[in-house]
Amino acid sequence: MEKNKQQLMKNLTKFQDQKVGLMLVACFLASMLFLVLSKANNDISLRILTPKSSLVAVSAGLKADDKTDSVDGGNGTSPLCDVAQPRSEFCEMDGDVRIHGNSSTVTFVSTTSAAAAAGRSDESYRIRPYARKGDDTAMSFIREVHVRRDSADEPPPRCTVNHTDTPAIVFSTSAYAGNIFHDYSDILIPLFLTSRQYDGEVRFLVANINTWWLNKYQSVLGRLTKYPVIDFDRDAEVRCFSRVVVGLKCSKELSIDPSASPSGYAMPDFTRFLRASYNLTRDAVGPRGPKERPRMMIISRSRARAFRNVDEIVRLARETGFEAVVAEAGVGTDVARFAATVNSCDAMMGVHGAGLTNLLYLPANATVVQVVPWGGLGWVARYDYGVPAADSGLHYLQYEIREEESSLVEVYARDHAVFKDPFKYHKLGWMAIREMFMDNQTVKLDIDRFRPVLLEALELVRKQQSVAESVQ
Repeated sequence: MEKNKQQLMKNLTKFQDQKVGLMLVACFLASMLFLVLSKANNDISLRILTPKSSLVAVSAGLKADDKTDSVDGGNGTSPLCDVAQPRSEFCEMDGDVRIHGNSSTVTFVSTTSAAAAAGRSDESYRIRPYARKGDDTAMSFIREVHVRRDSADEPPPRCTVNHTDTPAIVFSTSAYAGNIFHDYSDILIPLFLTSRQYDGEVRFLVANINTWWLNKYQSVLGRLTKYPVIDFDRDAEVRCFSRVVVGLKCSKELSIDPSASPSGYAMPDFTRFLRASYNLTRDAVGPRGPKERPRMMIISRSRARAFRNVDEIVRLARETGFEAVVAEAGVGTDVARFAATVNSCDAMMGVHGAGLTNLLYLPANATVVQVVPWGGLGWVARYDYGVPAADSGLHYLQYEIREEESSLVEVYARDHAVFKDPFKYHKLGWMAIREMFMDNQTVKLDIDRFRPVLLEALELVRKQQSVAESVQ
């Protein structure tokens, strides 16, 4: 198992290379879109400190086997599955649907001859129900589900259990599960988007089931379904439903595109749901007691991209007016307890990495400061955390370090391509970026240069506290 995990993490190259290429092409277009969004919502800040500038305002903001627009399989004429979406493949079926998990088969029983007339009587798909389409390595760990229409040659199995009172959703908890970024971006946010409309009256059939993962996120899962999770792979029953979804809908990295949401959900809906799931008491940044300072969480890292001068950063935070809280979350961290600590804060800062996913627990209108390592990684930082922060109703500041703040200056001469042409490594693909700039770099912040960023963050918090106080 450990060998498989190592192989999984090592072989990200193919998907990440696609991601790099797509992002570089999309970067300019995204920036233009973000400018429009930031003008439309002046209450949310998204600002960046680049290596050669001071703080400036900026914008917020595949392969298909059978391209389809419709996913309604209820009338026998529309395709059962939509495999044209860039982030995930999913199937939606209304009618007589029979699931035999043990054989990994989902059969839609056509009730009319319309399917034959439409040439869909032999319709069949192979779906991997995990929302990271295009990442061949990750998807290779996901069990394939055979979704098909019944036919004379292959009649449907006989029902042994009827669940016609509730719909079903089939998805997987394998691949990158255990990394908090992927827990949310690949599973929990897509699962919310797919299942929340049923208000708990839905059954989850989980392939590649990881019991420890289900236990870890029980507080979230328990608010999405009122029923015990079914181990899809080992289930010998033929379960019959009147509605089935195979796969999870996913429209955006660590976020939700409201225009693509079937129920109009947006990220603030998800973060409110999270706060309710973990009984987090602060819905939004508000006034504190007369002697209380705004709280800032500093996300620390013990290895790659770690802060080398945490003590100095803590002193700076206190000097600027914050109460500093230093924390690091790992795989075994108590999620509820850590979420409560995050929710007690008004701001968060950290170097680019999975730990910043904890911004989802912050109260609305809090401020996030992302420190970007050397290497031309600003676009990755914005894509992974800047846009999700703004989508979640948070203020966002981005600080891109100078070469003097990187441990790479201790390894390479200043005239090396690492400093003169970091994008040279981007052209070599994601593994080159990862090895050079992500896995082998630590950060020592220039305290004088970083001070204005914390002052800006404090100003945003104070302003929000004043607004909240004025409406009380």
